[in-house]
Amino acid sequence: MNLPDPKIIIAMDFSTAAPALALADRLNPALCRLKVGKELFTACGPTLLEQLMHKGYEVFLDLKFHDIPNTVAQACKSAASLGVWMINVHALGGRKMLEAASTAVAGGKPRLIAVTMLTSMAQADLHDLGITASPAEMVLRLALLTKDCGLDGVVCSALEAAQLRHSCGKEFCLVTPGIRPAEAAADDQSRIMTPHAALQNGANYLVIGRPITKAADPLRALQAIIQEIEATA
Repeated sequence: MNLPDPKIIIAMDFSTAAPALALADRLNPALCRLKVGKELFTACGPTLLEQLMHKGYEVFLDLKFHDIPNTVAQACKSAASLGVWMINVHALGGRKMLEAASTAVAGGKPRLIAVTMLTSMAQADLHDLGITASPAEMVLRLALLTKDCGLDGVVCSALEAAQLRHSCGKEFCLVTPGIRPAEAAADDQSRIMTPHAALQNGANYLVIGRPITKAADPLRALQAIIQEIEATA
């Protein structure tokens, strides 16, 4: 099995390099990409990215930059220089910040997307922040802003993917966390969906963590999800 554009991005939610590298050795870069977030990158830095890419993996560097426009632009330039496949910022940073980030990585590499609303957040969390809009309304508003600022796409819940695909067009990239196979536990995600349903809703890439990383045989778990997707396509 060799996929030209792997749809699954595996969340490397580790605190040290050893388990991340061990997992990479048990997986197959032809079948997936890897996501390195704040905890792992803060602990290990660019060296780990180099090691993962040397093993053949494309890496989504998930640091969610959110600061004044110039600071975010420089951070995006630094991230791009590492050779990663994708980086992200927070859409709530606003138009000037998003435009600065887009300009900083002009040329299409790495792909630049924005976080709309974290999948751990629900309506009550928005109320706590004084936001009266629904999660779906907030996500759509931020996605349209992101597109208007020239970014490649957004991170969103698969529950909003169909609306965003309709509103933002077929070229807009939708990356969806909170993906769980039907038999898996929800863990700390509030807005979740199965892999097949997420792709049917318009998602381009699926971020999956514990159902693969905590499996007794991670490669077999990955292959099972791919086969499930292909069988129901």
